Amino acid sequence: MADAASTPDVVPMPRHQHLIVTIYGLYARDHGGVLAVSDLISLLRELGVESAGVRSSVSRLKKRGVLVSLKRGGSAAYRLAPGLEDVFKAGDERIFSPRRAQKTDGWILTSFSVPESQRHLRHKLRAILTRMGCGQVSAGLWIAPGHLAAEVALQLQRAGLTEYADLFTGAYLGEPEVSAKVGQWWDLASLEALYTDFLDNHGNLLERWTATPRKAGESTATLRQAFVDYVTTVTQWRRLPYMDPGLPVVYLPDDWAGLAAEKLFADLHAQLAPMARQYAHSVLG
Repeated sequence: MADAASTPDVVPMPRHQHLIVTIYGLYARDHGGVLAVSDLISLLRELGVESAGVRSSVSRLKKRGVLVSLKRGGSAAYRLAPGLEDVFKAGDERIFSPRRAQKTDGWILTSFSVPESQRHLRHKLRAILTRMGCGQVSAGLWIAPGHLAAEVALQLQRAGLTEYADLFTGAYLGEPEVSAKVGQWWDLASLEALYTDFLDNHGNLLERWTATPRKAGESTATLRQAFVDYVTTVTQWRRLPYMDPGLPVVYLPDDWAGLAAEKLFADLHAQLAPMARQYAHSVLG
């Protein structure tokens, strides 16, 4: 079979802003959190993004409060906004070291009540709980595996919403079986479809990279293709560990595609991350 760098698979390309966030998460912290615009353009060019698209997307991320502009060596550059370093560190745990909850972990429940006059805070609170992967028991009661208690509490505190929410840990005592309820609290069918889509889009990618033994001193073309495949893979994967907060296997349907998808991502990460990092740092200096 041809070398992996010479036969790229056709994998759907994520949005430009999502690619930029992935690059910052993977490589910017090794460079003081700062990336020059010219370096971003060089890296995103490999992903098929033109310079105008990079500048436009960076501008949007600045308006959203994700990036902050500055000068580095007289050149335009951007760094992660203050406070986001901790968010990215927490993201590393979710994405690269996910934990699948056990039945004995129990649950964390978030009960909230927000005055009608502050409806915008209600939307903000629901958005945070959704982003954390919490399921919805009822309008004002949300649930997640117990091992996420500290993370949920931290995010509510960070957003200044603790006065509107009460957190509890506990076990489900009702009938029917918890697995039936989990299927109501979370949209498992949509999750299954996303996991299946990831498997369909990236299964051949792993086969292609493992078909050729890796060696020291890989060619620039191989390192470049590893960078393209890895950044694309991480970008398309990183939302899934938040939509699925590590629900216990015993409560999931048989042959849950999430388990195979988790293994596929872990294998791709092990195969591609070192080469992708080598290429990125060669550009970033």
